[in-house]
Amino acid sequence: MNSYSVYFANYSIGTDVYDQVPQVCEPFGSRALLIGGEKALRAAGQLLRDAIAGSRLEIVDTVLFGADCTYAEIDHFAEHARACKADMIFGMGGGKALDTAKGAAYRAGIPVFTFPTIAATCAATTALSVVYGEDGNFDSFYFYERPARHCFINLEVLAASPAEYLRAGMGDTIGKYFECHFSARGDQLSHSSAMGREISNLCYGPLLEHGVQALRDCREGKTSFALEQAVLAIIVSTGMVSLMVLDDYNCAIAHSVYYGLVLLPGFEERYLHGDVVAYGVLVQLAVDGQKEELMRLRAFLTELGIHTTLKQMDVTLDREGLKAVLKEIVTGPDMEHIPYEVTEDMIYEAMEEVEAIEA
Repeated sequence: MNSYSVYFANYSIGTDVYDQVPQVCEPFGSRALLIGGEKALRAAGQLLRDAIAGSRLEIVDTVLFGADCTYAEIDHFAEHARACKADMIFGMGGGKALDTAKGAAYRAGIPVFTFPTIAATCAATTALSVVYGEDGNFDSFYFYERPARHCFINLEVLAASPAEYLRAGMGDTIGKYFECHFSARGDQLSHSSAMGREISNLCYGPLLEHGVQALRDCREGKTSFALEQAVLAIIVSTGMVSLMVLDDYNCAIAHSVYYGLVLLPGFEERYLHGDVVAYGVLVQLAVDGQKEELMRLRAFLTELGIHTTLKQMDVTLDREGLKAVLKEIVTGPDMEHIPYEVTEDMIYEAMEEVEAIEA
């Protein structure tokens, strides 16, 4: 019988969480290279420096992350980490900045620690990077043996971030629950995948309970229990599912709908990933005949302010106009492991059903 290892995501969360950085990071060395986006560094960079002042830790250089996580950027920062003799990399920002930091640390052979400044994705706790080509289009997933050594989630920083990222993060997180259960349906799961699937329940239930209040609190820039629960669902619960389940169970129709729609000119620039994935969940539920759950989720997404129809996203429901979109949805990699065959006709009819609810 083959052996395998599962590495969990360690994290700290709170309003003074950066105070724990020296205790957690000093066992790995003293010299840290800080990689982050301009807005992220402006929001949290000085807070981190203040927190490690007087400790053994030293930020030997701070470098700005560019627009995309590319292999060229990863290699550039890995070489820079070696040049400044960094013992570790601190990644600060959103998903693309954190993915770049994770890749650079892996290439340089040193540990990485993450400091998310928005709650739009689970990048801070996952063991992969989404890598783009130099043209800005998706290139590949870059998988690692383990996630970041530790994730520091500063609630004050997240409460001050734009609320639309929290909203989109909730949409993406909801997708993890529905897609994991759908893609794993009928399979005999390993212990790790079964546990990950059960954890995916925490990607939906807490958001139904606390999501609307969390979004209000974020808009007001205040920390709260509701915000904490939403952030934990987005960054930790979703990340844990990603780490524990087979890759077959990480995505399904909802994400494939997103990758289909972004083929439309200008669409990706106008709409956040998680918002579109949430719409994709509605399509998935319609395909699967879960009408009651579809109506429940649609009402919740409306409360969050997430678009629930193509019309709201300025997309015309037209079979010919969506030809390339439909083809991409049913042939995309996220559709390789689902419980039954899904055709273009089924997707289009599901979109019609979702659209008709607005009337």
